Amino acid sequence: MSVIMDALLNRNSSPRLQEPGPTAADCELMFRAALRAPDHSRLRPWRYLQVSGEARSKLGDLYAKAELATNPDATEEKLTRLRNQPLRAPLIIVAIAQLTEHDGVPMQEQVLSAGCGVHGILLAAEALGFAGIWRTGPMATNEQVSRGLGLADNEQVIGFVYVGSRLGEPKALPELAVNDFVSDWS
Repeated sequence: MSVIMDALLNRNSSPRLQEPGPTAADCELMFRAALRAPDHSRLRPWRYLQVSGEARSKLGDLYAKAELATNPDATEEKLTRLRNQPLRAPLIIVAIAQLTEHDGVPMQEQVLSAGCGVHGILLAAEALGFAGIWRTGPMATNEQVSRGLGLADNEQVIGFVYVGSRLGEPKALPELAVNDFVSDWS
């Protein structure tokens, strides 16, 4: 089996990550992989923000402020959990879809293209010896978080990609039967 097929068939999300995270050169390769996503009409409907080091705490503070804006009665426990979320990995990549009105490329396709870019990042991370997980949750759709990250009106967060070194063994993946998901149409 080729290295590419092995990566495609065995990529595995890892919720438990630790240092070391990817270097700048590793990140360059991960983003180069993302930029090869299918892209109808070359709209390039994506962009990415890297959050590492102390910026992770700043992101956690943004999450807590956003929670308080929508839920003034949030418990300190909830706020602490939100502040700590970005500290679960050495690198967080905020994946953003940049949507453009286009007669031939519907918005849904543009979001899917950006999602393909995230898959490229995760595959490249694995190929480089790292692990990652794509997370969304309420902060991905929170307007205050979007503003705090500097998103334009035509942009949306499609996920927070946590990347680092895998902590522990990869989880066992179930074997899926292709026939359960694929059928012939006539």
